[in-house]
Amino acid sequence: MNTSQTYTTHTHQAMQEIKRGISEFIGEEYIASLVERFFTRNERFIVKAGFDPTAPDLHLGHTVLIQKLATFQQYGGDVKFVIGDFTATIGDPSGKSQTRKQLSKEEVLANAKTYQDQVFKILDPKFTHICFNSEWINALGIGGLVHLSSHFSVARMLERDDFAKRYAKNLPISIIEFLYPLLQGYDSVALNCDIELGGNDQKFNLLVGRSLQRSYGLKKEQSVLTMPLLEGLDGVNKMSKSLGNYIGVTENPNTMYAKIMSISDELMWRYYELLSSQSITDIKHIKHDVENGVLHPKSAKERLALEITARFHSKEQAHNAKQEFDNIFSKDEIPSDIICLEFSKDIWICKLLQESKLCPSTSQARRDINAGALKINKEKIMNENLTLGAGEYIIQIGKRRFLKAIIK
Repeated sequence: MNTSQTYTTHTHQAMQEIKRGISEFIGEEYIASLVERFFTRNERFIVKAGFDPTAPDLHLGHTVLIQKLATFQQYGGDVKFVIGDFTATIGDPSGKSQTRKQLSKEEVLANAKTYQDQVFKILDPKFTHICFNSEWINALGIGGLVHLSSHFSVARMLERDDFAKRYAKNLPISIIEFLYPLLQGYDSVALNCDIELGGNDQKFNLLVGRSLQRSYGLKKEQSVLTMPLLEGLDGVNKMSKSLGNYIGVTENPNTMYAKIMSISDELMWRYYELLSSQSITDIKHIKHDVENGVLHPKSAKERLALEITARFHSKEQAHNAKQEFDNIFSKDEIPSDIICLEFSKDIWICKLLQESKLCPSTSQARRDINAGALKINKEKIMNENLTLGAGEYIIQIGKRRFLKAIIK
């Protein structure tokens, strides 16, 4: 095989990994040419993704994009990890049915610190530049902002699905929300991006960046790659802290491992595709072994849980988490790190579950008890009206939630 054919094969393999799990690709040929130049001339290119630090903690759903950025780094991508400290104060209107609450600068910077602490657990620091978009947006000034606004019409903005729906229902849309896609697009101009990544709900904003690069005379149009939103533990809704179906990247290793082990066998392959660093070929082999009875689905899930837990903690902690999980679920033991809380005597069990945060509300506690999820001292309890007197109790809800209750 000659050199040219070798590079073409490498580029094809790289593109297969880049395209893995994506929702949509715009400008695939351009990306292939950039990857080819990396293999032939060692020329690197700019890949950007923006993250508005609107919440203090990240979950695995957020890391789908970061994992794809890491893939690009293997094939020549220099990552511009844009923390939207300016745009977060506006609030991204994508998918919203009403104007979003604006955050203070202090809230944004505090949240951004969490993002910086976590990003290098996935990305290669040598090829990552963390930047804040206030740097170039503040430099625009009012004149620059007016000039930026002149490149887009209201009609173009109303092509966006969520804006169009709100306009049709006579729901308010603030001018500041129109500015958000323009400012995100201007990030691509300021950084001279070759590729921008985003969730599939971000397509309009990503295309604005492509359009503005033309308007500002850049001799390129960034390619756009969108990723699906990761389903949460329920396998139905997107991963969300508010829905309680999330796996936080700062959760302790035992909790992280146990939550991954709780997902369905079907959802496991989705997590492999979007979160695992293993190659497409390796994942196909694992899936083939499961389908042919060579490998038990639980063993495949253990591999995934170990990989992801080790990524955010360490291999040692991941293996300790596996041992803890096996002890609890195989040997019916109590977690070694069980939380201990004190309560007053004659407390209603639903109130105890709600106050200890084993359940989000007394209503949910009732539902869990009636579903047979409650155990006290390893004995199943179905009485939702139970009150507990003085003593010590091991409370368990479902497979993962434990508490040692000391009632005085």
